Amino acid sequence: MIKKTIALIPIDNRPVCYDLPKQIVDITDEYELLMPPIEAMGGLVKAADRQKLIEGLKNLPECDYIVLSLDTLVWGGLINSRRSSETFDEILPWLEEIKNILKTKKAKILAFSSVMRISNNNFNEEEKEYWSEWGKKIFDWSYNFHLARACNDNEPERKQNCIMNKIPDEILNDYLSTRERNFKVNKIYLEWLKEGIFDFLVFSKDDCAKYGLNVMEAEELSDEIKKSKLNAAVKTGADEIPLTLMARIFSEKKQTHIFPVYTQPESVDKISKYEDLPVKLSVNSQIELAGCTVAEDIQNAELVLLVNNFKNEQGELVMNVFEEGFKGDFDVFDKPFAIADILNANGADNDFVETLFKKDWKNLVGYAGWNTTGNTLGSVIALSLAYLLSERPNSENHKKVLFTRFCDDWAYQANVRAELKKENSFAPDEKMQPYTDKINKKLNTKIHGSYSFPWNRFFEIEVRLG
Repeated sequence: MIKKTIALIPIDNRPVCYDLPKQIVDITDEYELLMPPIEAMGGLVKAADRQKLIEGLKNLPECDYIVLSLDTLVWGGLINSRRSSETFDEILPWLEEIKNILKTKKAKILAFSSVMRISNNNFNEEEKEYWSEWGKKIFDWSYNFHLARACNDNEPERKQNCIMNKIPDEILNDYLSTRERNFKVNKIYLEWLKEGIFDFLVFSKDDCAKYGLNVMEAEELSDEIKKSKLNAAVKTGADEIPLTLMARIFSEKKQTHIFPVYTQPESVDKISKYEDLPVKLSVNSQIELAGCTVAEDIQNAELVLLVNNFKNEQGELVMNVFEEGFKGDFDVFDKPFAIADILNANGADNDFVETLFKKDWKNLVGYAGWNTTGNTLGSVIALSLAYLLSERPNSENHKKVLFTRFCDDWAYQANVRAELKKENSFAPDEKMQPYTDKINKKLNTKIHGSYSFPWNRFFEIEVRLG
């Protein structure tokens, strides 16, 4: 069988952005994945080598698909898109060079770009330096600016003016000029889409709330997409978007109907942290972006998506916000099913996983429970489709991905990370062992994991399989 080739320029060098796409494609029997060398990718403190990436794109062998992170190619990465000091006029020649290269490609191009986020905190690790002092105030000002216009209320405008008076002019002006620059570039991408440069375009809303300048920008982009009937979408999420676009490629082979089942069906209208959509809409949106259909009933579904959602407020394990775990029972199914564990942001639900380990995994094709609801949904759908839609899926590689996700999302994110932070230790091996023993036993594997911290922080871990 001649394999179809997908070329991917990822967001950055994190394992979920760089390693996971390859692990998922390695399950399939119909695709191979081309990516830039990891040394060219950006990280937490360095931008991607854009010149090396552009040369690689220019000299890319003929392929069937290109999945393209525009933030990486244009700014050097998602984080650098918020930090870069380049002006709009300075970036224009670079944009023109990218456009001219893309014009020469015969591949189907699926591109994505972020709507610049507004973090609701004073952590500047992924923002400009001044975010450590002014981040929360900028978020509050932005939130009330939008709210005042959305509800014609004087109170939000009064709050906005009050907050604005506390933020130094040079800080607010720099922030707003960066936003304006990025938004103007996003509107250029819409023009490229109209010209046929892209076959599909996604704008991702990274870490958003119900109101804010980012939401206003997303609404404007969405309005233009609808008005001009463009093959594009505005979606809540970020890191999972390339995986969802790969799932969209897999779905070209066969229409897949996915039936969502919720552990807390009465709470599907609750909104997850870092998102602006109710859980049910977020689930349906991710299914549709992956090129699939939301099934009306379980009988007509090829895949059941079991969503472990939250009853009251989504937990946030990094911020020590805890939601009571799901202690009830739930079904495993007599057809392929996958699990999106979204009770918490940034880690699995221990109570749910404990019950899951007592059940039959015969038809389990996917699991995820990392970061935001969108991150979890996009990755688990891509993983599941890679396995389901392959005529001869690689079962060994499939088990390796399941091992990695349980190892990362459950063992580390929900348990070991807190212990290591408490001890200020980057030595997880001994603490991970009881969990990996349990995972291996359940999967009937003998996989050995070793661990590193690619960004030298506790937030993410790299699981290397031996």
